[in-house]
This record gives sequence, C-alpha cells and structure tokens, in this order.
Amino acid sequence: MPVPHLTLDLRGLTTKADLHMFFKRELAFEDWYGVSWDAFWDSIVAIADMPIILTLQHWQDFAAACPRDMEILRQVVADYNDYVPGKRIELDPPA
Repeated sequence: MPVPHLTLDLRGLTTKADLHMFFKRELAFEDWYGVSWDAFWDSIVAIADMPIILTLQHWQDFAAACPRDMEILRQVVADYNDYVPGKRIELDPPA
C-alpha cells in the first residue's frame, strides 16, 4: 500500500546525477536505475511504489544550477499528474 504523503527536500542538489541518485535512494528505485529522465519516468509510473502525494521542496538550487533539467522535471511532473490517476507530484512552493 502506498504511503499517503512523502516530502523530499532537494536543497543542495545541483547536478542531474545527484538529483537522480537522490530520487533512486529516497524512492527506492531498482538497483539498475540509470541517470536519465526516461528511467525516472519508467520508475515513477510503472516500477516504484509511489506515494499518493510526493512533494518536492527546496528545488530552487537545482533549478538555478540545471535550468534545462528543471524544465524537464517540471514537464515530467505535469505529465505524471495527468497520467497517473489518484496520485500527484507537487513542487513546493509552486513553480
């Protein structure tokens, strides 16, 4: 049964690799998880037992250091929220 709500603090994460390894650890992704947005998508929609609501806090460090990847993350969040009924990923504060 999924956890109702999980908040992850992204403070200090300033590289794509660090962010993906953080997600791998905190969301209990499979050992073979790779550092890519495709692997992230596959993991959150089909593999990991995602919480009902996942809140990502203090993402601004990552956004400043990796603006292109932050845009990808924003799109993945929007797509996930449209694709997965009954579950959400939120950026706090809203982007």
